This record gives sequence, structure tokens and C-alpha cells, in this order.
Amino acid sequence: MPETLTAKGRATRARIIEGAAELLREQGPAATTLDDIRARTGTSKSQLFHYFPEGKDELLLAVARFEADRVLADQQPQLSCLDSWENWQRWRDVVVARYERQGDSCPLGSLFLQVGRQRPGARAIVTELMRQWQHQLAEGMRALQAGGLVSPTLDVDRASAALIAGIQGGVSLMMSTGDSTHLRAAIDTGIEHLRTAGK
Repeated sequence: MPETLTAKGRATRARIIEGAAELLREQGPAATTLDDIRARTGTSKSQLFHYFPEGKDELLLAVARFEADRVLADQQPQLSCLDSWENWQRWRDVVVARYERQGDSCPLGSLFLQVGRQRPGARAIVTELMRQWQHQLAEGMRALQAGGLVSPTLDVDRASAALIAGIQGGVSLMMSTGDSTHLRAAIDTGIEHLRTAGK
């Protein structure tokens, strides 16, 4: 991406990424060409390569970052307000509903299959997503501790890491089976563990 963009340039780049994300969710990365993206976003070839000089892989990584941001944005405002059991339940319902709407296709996973999970940029996106998600869950657990609802001895970093792992496993099983039972069980068990830690 060019190092400095005008406000108009940033808006154009964002429009390309958002339009590409919509198209990629509909068709999948393998079936989507740059010409498809140009047609969907009303972008010329020179414009596309101005904002994404390395071509399709660079654009796919930008869309992957956009999709990763959506994972957390879709959980707001609940994810930032985990200071009561009622709010944890609301967050749980939002997460389950999000993945049930998504169904058996994961836009982020499909993008990484196309560009390669081992590519440093792709790994950095996943690492940052998981870091931010775990951090916000840990902050919610600390809020419970501050309110006297959870033991101050709870290792919130370990508990939040386990909850993230459970969610990801539940999502993987749901994508394979079409059934959200495992996802629901993983989150419910994680929250029950927190409740038990408060006794």
C-alpha cells in the first residue's frame, strides 16, 4: 500500500476492500478474479494496482484483515462490557448467533487457504486477532474479579486462552457438522468455570 494516502485515497482503498470482501464471501477466493473485484467495486486496473501493487494476494490479505476485524466488531458492545454474569450470557448469545449465521463457510479460513497460512502476513493477522480477542476476554474476567464475582487467584490469561481455544474448536466442528452444539458447550463450560472460580 502506498505509504501516504489522502482521505479520498483511504476511502477508495476501504471501498475496494469492503466490496471485495462481499464478493469473496459470495463466490470464494479461488473463484474470484481481479476482474470480478474491479467490476464489483467500479475500480480501474490502474487504481487496483495503485492500492495493491502486489496484486491479488496483497488484496486478499487486506480483506483477511478486514474479516478479522469483523470477528471482534460483531461481538460489540458485549465484548467490552463483560462485568456481570448477565453480560457474559449476552456475549455468549451474540457469539453463537454470529457463527450460526456464518454457517459452514468461514471467510477468514477460505482466504488463508488461498494465500497460504504460512505466509507471514496471514499468520500475523491471525495472531493479532487472537491476541486482541483473548485480551478483551481477560479484561472481562478482571472486571468480574474487581466486582467480587470471581476469585482474585484465577489465572485470567490461562482461562481466556482456554475459552478462545474452545470457541475455535466448536466453530471448526460446527463447520464440519452444521451443528452448533459443541460451540455452545465450549462457551457454556468456559463461563461455568468462571462461576465456579467465584465460589
